[in-house]
Amino acid sequence: MESNLLKVFVAVANKKSISLGAQTLNFTQSNVTNRIKQLEKNLEYLLFHRVPSGVILTKEGEKLYPLAVEIVKKVEEAQLKMQNINFQDTLRIGSGQANVALRLLPFINKLTKKFPNMELEFYVNANPQILEKLLDYKLDIAFTTGFPNHGDLISLKSFDDDLFLIEPKFKNYANCLIGYKKDSSHYKFLVEYEKSNDNNEFKTIFIENYEVMLGCVKNGMGKAYVSKKIIEKYGYMNELNLTKLKNEHKTHLVCRKDYIPLISSYLKEIQLI
Repeated sequence: MESNLLKVFVAVANKKSISLGAQTLNFTQSNVTNRIKQLEKNLEYLLFHRVPSGVILTKEGEKLYPLAVEIVKKVEEAQLKMQNINFQDTLRIGSGQANVALRLLPFINKLTKKFPNMELEFYVNANPQILEKLLDYKLDIAFTTGFPNHGDLISLKSFDDDLFLIEPKFKNYANCLIGYKKDSSHYKFLVEYEKSNDNNEFKTIFIENYEVMLGCVKNGMGKAYVSKKIIEKYGYMNELNLTKLKNEHKTHLVCRKDYIPLISSYLKEIQLI
């Protein structure tokens, strides 16, 4: 059984559509259809039911799916390891938005100078989504807020995050918490902090732009919890009240224990803000 046939099977199963699976793989629809038929012939089982909305797995397809996912994952892992066997050919980096604003560009600058032939790929999202991809071997390293409590991960490097509760200069402002995303670790901490201080009536605004977020706080729309370096970067140090809370958040550069980048020694020593 060819692993490429299983990769096609997994793509179609994930999308519940032959045409969408083909788009994911950048194949023609006829190519995908033929490969599914070939796999079904090899296994002597029908793997999909055709329905008006696309396809759904048969009972046999449902049994094959988790096995196929694992095989495809292992094959991709082996391919990446062989590509990088003598040098780090590709580095796939995950990051939350706060670290994009603070550290990603200096990080890229240092990597491209040190390893000019290394290809860099990026994925930006909140901690849960980043960790999911890291654990699924779809990222090599990731900047995370706090060290993830997971036995398969190790921290290569930690960075101090000088975080502050920020409020407008004037006293009266809306009882509203302003976060970057619902899954943001900083927003979650602020929610817990407010509830611990018996504030349960707050509203919430999510703004995926730190400069706009700071401007909203300045104008009395609510409060937020962000890094001092972000406040300095956008010139709001004299525009806001800053309060240090009892929290020692750190950013960690993490990777899987069983998939440590070849350049890990360099990453452990890299200096960023």
